Amino acid sequence: MNTVHDANSITGMTDRELIEGNVAKALVTFTIPLVLSGIFQQLFAWVDAFIVGNFNGETALGGIGATTSIYNLFVTILTGLALGISVFSAQLFGSGKKEICGRLLSSYSVLLGIISAAAAAAGSFFSGSILSAMDTPADIYASAESYLSVLLLGLPFLAIYNVYSAILRGIGNSRMPFVAIVISSSVNVVLDIILVAYMGKGVAGAAAATVVSQAAMAIFIVIYACVRYPYLRFRPGIRAIDGKILAQGAAFAIPPAIQSGATSIGSVILQQFMNGFGAQTVAAITTAYRVDTVVLLPIINLGAGISTAVAQNMGAGKDERARNAVRAGVIMMIGVSLLLTLFVFLAGGSLIALFGLEAETVAIGEAFFHSLAAFYVVFGLSTALRGYIEGIGDMLFSGIAGILSLAVRIAASYALVGIFGSKVIAYAEIIAWLFLLAVIAVRFFSKYSKGKAPGKLQG
Repeated sequence: MNTVHDANSITGMTDRELIEGNVAKALVTFTIPLVLSGIFQQLFAWVDAFIVGNFNGETALGGIGATTSIYNLFVTILTGLALGISVFSAQLFGSGKKEICGRLLSSYSVLLGIISAAAAAAGSFFSGSILSAMDTPADIYASAESYLSVLLLGLPFLAIYNVYSAILRGIGNSRMPFVAIVISSSVNVVLDIILVAYMGKGVAGAAAATVVSQAAMAIFIVIYACVRYPYLRFRPGIRAIDGKILAQGAAFAIPPAIQSGATSIGSVILQQFMNGFGAQTVAAITTAYRVDTVVLLPIINLGAGISTAVAQNMGAGKDERARNAVRAGVIMMIGVSLLLTLFVFLAGGSLIALFGLEAETVAIGEAFFHSLAAFYVVFGLSTALRGYIEGIGDMLFSGIAGILSLAVRIAASYALVGIFGSKVIAYAEIIAWLFLLAVIAVRFFSKYSKGKAPGKLQG
């Protein structure tokens, strides 16, 4: 009898369906929990913003929005590392090397746990100086500092969760990371209501609710992985950190982490650029981005599904099936992108208005949102093709392409601001999406359309 419980049985999916089942059906089944996970994860920011905006006003909401790019500098590095770890574990799983997945998990859990704890302490201590350096508007500075100094303390829990969820997704289990997010989001909602709405703790209370929620999420997923997958447990006599596995994993993890870090640094630069338009624009566009982040989840996570399917099949030596995964994914991506565009044009303004903004501020955010939504299909196609490129292990090119796209966005922002004013924030991102699609498409069709791969997985 197999000792590994099929964790996706409720969804009707087995851990090996990405390798053995109908590839289109498997992509849908694998992606749905990822999308739901992302939606509930965004509830951290949504609930904080919704409750703070309605109980503490627009100034407090702007303070939360002003911390987004700084916090994401830490978070996206973790998620970039997790992306690489997930692809590596998917290739290992596809090739039948499950025991190495356990060594990969323990090595990166310990290493990233230590690093993120140090980053959390330093970031929290210097939060005020960082906000000052970003020219945060004076009327939202106090709220921003109060929120950020507490929020960063949750980074160690977020690091552990990301490593465990990356390994689980890599081996085909996308359901339990979703369950962990549901538990965390539920805790976050309850604590936000208690600390902000009833106890009047303001933005600091909202941040504390998020930190406790992240701790609950990390504890749950560690316990689950240890109980359900014996080869993922820490065992006596096994080194907590395996240097060889760290080195192999680094080839997958470091390029997307660098790209994610660069993207976040770029976001800090763009946040400073945005701050120059005043508190109202900051509140409008950061709130629009908050909604946009959730709306784009089906696109982003379908790309993650393509990446995992490709990685597992490349590990199993099924190159043609890997190509079938990206073909099916592209068709699905076009349909999903167009539906999301329609949704934003019909409901985008109403969603932004939920956060307690004034009518004029909502109008600014809605116009920004509509500009981006018209180009969702461009973003979707680049995400689908990028999923294939990352799944076969070409993480370095994907990372370089992402950094170049960011550079285009920053350059366009400063070069065109005199022409478009605050609208340039949306137009520059659209230009960057078009650039990224062109670069990724050239790479895909010139090198990988016939299934060429950068190299074989090493054991």
